[in-house]
Amino acid sequence: MSDAGINGILNISKEAGYTSFDVVAVVRGVYRQRKCGHTGTLDPMATGVLPVALGKATKVCGMLTDWDKEYEAELLLGKTTDTLDITGEATGGDADAAMKLDADRIVEVIAGFTGEIEQIPPMYSALKLEGRRLYDIARSGGSVERNARKVNIRRIEILAIDLPMVRFRVLCSKGTYIRTLCDDIGRVLGCGGCMKSLERCAVGPFNTGNAVSLSEIKRLRDEGNEDGLMSLLKPVDSVFEDLRKVVVLPASDKMLLNGNKLAGTDLEADPLPERSEHFRVYHPDGSFAAVYEYDGAGSIYRPVKMF
Repeated sequence: MSDAGINGILNISKEAGYTSFDVVAVVRGVYRQRKCGHTGTLDPMATGVLPVALGKATKVCGMLTDWDKEYEAELLLGKTTDTLDITGEATGGDADAAMKLDADRIVEVIAGFTGEIEQIPPMYSALKLEGRRLYDIARSGGSVERNARKVNIRRIEILAIDLPMVRFRVLCSKGTYIRTLCDDIGRVLGCGGCMKSLERCAVGPFNTGNAVSLSEIKRLRDEGNEDGLMSLLKPVDSVFEDLRKVVVLPASDKMLLNGNKLAGTDLEADPLPERSEHFRVYHPDGSFAAVYEYDGAGSIYRPVKMF
């Protein structure tokens, strides 16, 4: 398989134990594609959806991280750890108090985390401070002050309460740490808590129903089934299906190729856009070119990302 022309997004179902970089390394090897990157880190213990971009599709990585994400998580009440999940060293918690909790109280507290909240990122995270990953600082025994960040919990649905376990599904904005959410819930309940398991169910249009395992792509590679491997890649423009489509006139195609601003007269049909609306822009031959934003003040289209 040649890496020339391999451009697309592969929706991987990550298994526990793999880092996000491990997944990228496997995909890079299977597709023999040097240019490859993931669209949002998952903890090694976590499972679920991890879109991986290849070739020109890597340009969308930064854009895809802005999407909301859906998770299913298990909260273990009565125990706290330094990593905020069960892989860490125990730091406290009250197991007896956890077993005495009233279900209605648990429902009330969890519901209170819906909406815009503030979270302090965990020390065991990939965030950088002065060029160092927080988890590197934590592993060397250090700790630094972290500023609280605003995130949005769109929805929380409790799936089961079987003390000391609580299973819930959450739809949240980018930057949300479910480990921190579990720790915060346990703190408000007064018994402490940590995350026992985590599955990412969806990232934008990518979900567990259309994800493929690493073992499956390895199998296709070993069978020499290149057509099968290519069929798993979603085209770059598929992630922008919610944007309206415009096509550039042949006479204006060079302007598009150079990433220049466009006017309504450069398009096959002016869509009468709203101010600041984004569009999928295509070459006259039907190939995807870019995402543009309409500037109502100047009545022009400006490039947001060229592909």
